[in-house]
Amino acid sequence: MLWQINILRAKLQCQQMLPLENFRVLVTRTRDQASDLAARLEERGATVAIIPTIEIVPIESYAPLDSALQRLESYDWLLFTSANAVEVFGRRRDSSLVPRRIAVIGPATAKAVREIGLSVDLCPPKYIAESLAEALVPDASGKRILLVRAADARDVVPEALTAAGALVTIVDAYRTELPQQSIPALQQIFRSPETCPDVITFTSASTARNLFALLEAAGLALPSGVALASIGPITSQALRELGYAATIEAAEASLAALVEVIEQHFKS
Repeated sequence: MLWQINILRAKLQCQQMLPLENFRVLVTRTRDQASDLAARLEERGATVAIIPTIEIVPIESYAPLDSALQRLESYDWLLFTSANAVEVFGRRRDSSLVPRRIAVIGPATAKAVREIGLSVDLCPPKYIAESLAEALVPDASGKRILLVRAADARDVVPEALTAAGALVTIVDAYRTELPQQSIPALQQIFRSPETCPDVITFTSASTARNLFALLEAAGLALPSGVALASIGPITSQALRELGYAATIEAAEASLAALVEVIEQHFKS
């Protein structure tokens, strides 16, 4: 009878255990953007450390952006490839001027657009620049398109649309820098196996490149056995260029898919 009680007790403990319990996850997003991913991971029992590898900073001059926004209604399409660009746009736009149509790179950017009171007309099936360009190319010829983006963004979208006959205006809304204040935090978390993360999440190519730049500045090397979780193929490519392979890659470029693939990895 006693062994039956012990087996039942063990089964109940297993049922109550969360899928990521006892796993440590390092989130490398900006602190403002990390909370959603951290919350999703913590709901599944993970111990989460947030150490940003990207810092969003103002551009030197907003004159080109402000000038374009004054002519907002003259553009056939307004494009956003990040939620950060939407936030800057929202702060600087004249609310009386409404864009004709808005296209975004993915659901997080679409959410940011809705939060400033606008609607999204196009979101591609895959949440990457290549898919956004592919979705817009058939309607691009002769169109005036305004792309609001980061200063160091890839040129996949404007190059494809220009080649398709569109007149593309590119304006920078922000730029990114290495957050030097993250170096002591990285030194602390990687100081021993007891604090070292089991998995590191990368939500963009920049988070990947910047983490390894910060590790180098901190005099650290990535310990073996740490899983590298990539949000999608572009981020995985950045890891390969750095000499690392993504241990796991999300099925789609979304936080929900990233958390799911991390859970499946440790379950298996």
